Amino acid sequence: RRSLEEAEKLNLDSIAFPAISTGVYGYPREKAAKVAYDTITKFTSSHAHPKDIYLVFYSPDDKNVFLAAVGE
Repeated sequence: RRSLEEAEKLNLDSIAFPAISTGVYGYPREKAAKVAYDTITKFTSSHAHPKDIYLVFYSPDDKNVFLAAVGE
């Protein structure tokens, strides 16, 4: 959330987030996906910037886990 707030403050058009701690540190990918999705959805519902938010996945499997976790 703080990164999104900073991007808005700087009037940035885009920002990217990697799937932090889901690899070596073992944070559950499903939980990370849900937190990221909920945070981004809530923030973008009431803020104009950043307009484009990119999620960076380390593998196609990571992407699939994210999509399944958020019901896509």
